[in-house]
Formats: sequence, structure tokens, C-alpha cells
Amino acid sequence: MSERRETSRAEQVRLRRAQEQTKRLDRAVKETTRPLSVTATRAKASTPKRKTKPPQTPRRRFQVAMPNVPLSRPNFRALRLPRPRLGWRTFSLGLVAVIGVLVYLAFNIPQLQAAGAQVNGNRIISAAEVNTVLSVTGRPIFLVDPAELETRLRLNYPELVSVQVAVDLPNLVTVNLLERKPVIRWEQSGGYTWIAEDGVAFRPRGELDGLIAVVAESTPPASTVVPDPLNPAPFISTDMVQAIQGLAASVPPGMKILYDARMGFGWDDPRGWRVYFGATALDVPLKMRVYESMVNSLMQRGIRPALINVTYPTAPYYRMTK
Repeated sequence: MSERRETSRAEQVRLRRAQEQTKRLDRAVKETTRPLSVTATRAKASTPKRKTKPPQTPRRRFQVAMPNVPLSRPNFRALRLPRPRLGWRTFSLGLVAVIGVLVYLAFNIPQLQAAGAQVNGNRIISAAEVNTVLSVTGRPIFLVDPAELETRLRLNYPELVSVQVAVDLPNLVTVNLLERKPVIRWEQSGGYTWIAEDGVAFRPRGELDGLIAVVAESTPPASTVVPDPLNPAPFISTDMVQAIQGLAASVPPGMKILYDARMGFGWDDPRGWRVYFGATALDVPLKMRVYESMVNSLMQRGIRPALINVTYPTAPYYRMTK
């Protein structure tokens, strides 16, 4: 019974579909065979034809994600650019850049480069000689070492007693000198040198009036005084310098003081003999009195000696031959 029902139902559906299909075909045939109706239209000259607008294509809409900012009144605070963070690395980089610029300027700015030194107190040594030894012209002022310059000058010029070098910004170098004063013109082996009161010898600079001339027939003994590393060793002792100064007033006009390592200082007396007074300044006035008394005694007796020695005033002697 169930199969019959299902079969009859299926047949009914097929029949219904066939009928509907038949109706649609009949309707289509009628539509195609219907005559066209002709309608007369009056032309209206007074009314213009309306222009038909072409169909407009619908605009596409897009959705864009925008920040939540009102368009009527923009919020400039919300659009502010982010500020860079200044940390210790940025500070260090800036500090290094500043130091580099300063170092470059210090080495290259002419205002910070030392000019020629200003020399004060010099009477023998010229300022040009001092600047040649210093050699600071054009050097950065902060590289000039006053102590090193003082040592250099004292080692090059034994005639200097003391040297003071001052360096001031921006580029000033000042040198204050204290020179030794020469008192003796020491002649030996065809040359001569100047000797100061402390016995230090140094290079002569031309001729200087007022010096005591000494002609050495032999070299004086070496000084046993241990000098300062920056102070030159004396050529003769201060006692010998004082002896020369004490005898200078009694030297006959036109005569020079003679020096012999064994006899000491003396001179050739114009009356025909040579006299020696030793190499010390001890009792120089007494030696001169003894010498004059001895000469008077010899002259009264008609004796013309070749040599008189008053090194020891208590035991003077003379010789007839040299």
C-alpha cells in the first residue's frame, strides 16, 4: 500500500510539472504571434524634448580605518612628533665632539701659538741666541714647559747664573736671565776665555774693557768642587780669582799678569826680572810690601836678580838666573 501511494504521488508531481510546462509554452506562443498596435503621436513643437540622463553607475564605497580624531577640529596635540630621548650616550658623544674641536683649535689657532720669547736681564747674550736655543716659535703655548726651557738654557750657556721662564696665555713666553759678570781675560795656547768671579769660564763675545789680562804658561789644576748638574765646573778657584784681583792694582803699566802652575801669579818687572806671588789671595798686601822692601835692598847693593819669589812673605828669595 505504501508503494502505491508513493508511486501515485510521484506520478502526480510529474503530471503537475508537465502541465505547467505546457501552459508556459502556450503563453509564449501567444505573446510572439500577437499583432503590434500602431499609435499615432502628435509632434509638439512648443515643448522641447527632455534629455534623458544616462544611467549612473553606483559609486563604490570604501571603508578606511581612521584614528579617532574629529575632522571638524583637529587635535594637534595628538599629532605631535615624538621627542628624542637624550641619554648618557648622546651626552658622551657631544662631549667628545666638543673636546675634539677644542683640541683642533688649540693646535691650529695662531693666537695660541707661542711667539718669540721676551728676554730680560741679558747683557752679553743676545735675545736672538736665546730664542734659537729655546725654539718655541710656532709651538702651541700649552706644550711649552718652562722647567725644560730653563734647563736647556743653563746647559747651553755657562755664563748664566739663573734662568726663569714664564708662560702666560694666550702666547706669551718671558725669560728672565741673570748673567755672570766677566772679570778676567784668561789667555792660553793662542786663545782666550772670560772668567767670572766664581771661577767659571765661558765663551768670550768680542772685546770687553776693564778685564784683568792673565797670560797662562800652564794649565791650572782641575777644580775638586762637585758642581751642580746645571752649574758648570769652575775653571779656576775663587781663591785664585781673588789673588788676581788683589795683584791687579800693583801690576806695572803695560804688563800682564803671568801664571805658572808651580809659582803662581806674577809679572815681568820692567826693571829686568820676573816676580811671583803665589796662587792664593792670602796676605797679598803684605807680599807687596815685602817685595818693595826686597827690591830696594837689592838696588842699594847693585844686585839685579833674574827672579824674585814672594810666595811666602816670611821667607822670600831671589835668583840671579832663571
